[in-house]
Amino acid sequence: MPDFLCSDHSPRKSSNYLWQLRAALFGIGMALFSAVSHAQEAYPNKVVKLVVPFAPGGATDMLGRVVAERLGAVWKQTVVVDNRGGASGTIGADGVAKSKNDGYTILLGTSSTHAVAPTLRPSLPYDAERDFAPITLVATTPFVLAVHPGIPSKSLAEFVSFAKGNPSQIPYDGTPGTAPHMAMELLSARAGIKLLPIGYRGSAPALMDLAAGQLQAAFSDVPPSLPFIRDGKLRALAVTSPKRLALLPEVPTVAEQGYPGYDGDAWLGLFAPAGTSPEIVRKIAADLQRALSEPSARKKLEEAGFTLIPGTPSEFAARIKSDIPKWRKVITDAGIKIE
Repeated sequence: MPDFLCSDHSPRKSSNYLWQLRAALFGIGMALFSAVSHAQEAYPNKVVKLVVPFAPGGATDMLGRVVAERLGAVWKQTVVVDNRGGASGTIGADGVAKSKNDGYTILLGTSSTHAVAPTLRPSLPYDAERDFAPITLVATTPFVLAVHPGIPSKSLAEFVSFAKGNPSQIPYDGTPGTAPHMAMELLSARAGIKLLPIGYRGSAPALMDLAAGQLQAAFSDVPPSLPFIRDGKLRALAVTSPKRLALLPEVPTVAEQGYPGYDGDAWLGLFAPAGTSPEIVRKIAADLQRALSEPSARKKLEEAGFTLIPGTPSEFAARIKSDIPKWRKVITDAGIKIE
């Protein structure tokens, strides 16, 4: 037999070698695919941090703690709330934008951090759209337009008329960049009135001053306002939501009192750092819907004034994209600036 047929370079041996190499590479590929798939299916397999960019005790913190508790129950994994307050929520938001994009640090952002701040804070250290992966809208929270009984207005139309007769003389809770401030500025722009904004360190002292007559008007969170309204210390004229609220069924919306399309509600939603796996983003969104379908959780949040409307990442991204120019126009036209 010729030597070349007996050498290590025979066609049969080469063919076997190639087949074995391909089989080995295929096996390695399948192992890697299985490992990646298993890792994705296993998410989360350690503690998840939910950053609430406001101090403990407020409405956003309350929602964040319910979200953390319910997601933890669905995942059978610990979800811890990390309160990082300051600069109307933008400090906490910036921290999440710069976090590792593995799904283990997420943000409960708001319309203030992602729709208002991009215009109001020119030196904002993050890009509200580019630096985050929107996960899902969680809820909206409406406000009630409440006035001190000393104001001779029993309807929104009468309040607008009174404000036009007293330009820049009606003091209201107008801490720059807050959702109640933006709601009032949106109404002022639609109604053609000018009020006098007064800054506060929080909604609670503003509400107390409103009841005492130091302020004359405010868009206020509904639940803490209810006792004052029911005791006659405040008069409710309108709510910012598209529909009337179960907590205040007798109070008409701003929209139905001559301002169609008005929507001054604040929203709250979950974000991950940009570059987070789309599979993880979709899983969190789907699991949140499941988590908040639990009746006791829904009841607790609805009694606190929240309207739960979780959805898809793309729906949430579209909401942010439309809200940024909406609030940019309000801020620019009113000449609002951070001192």
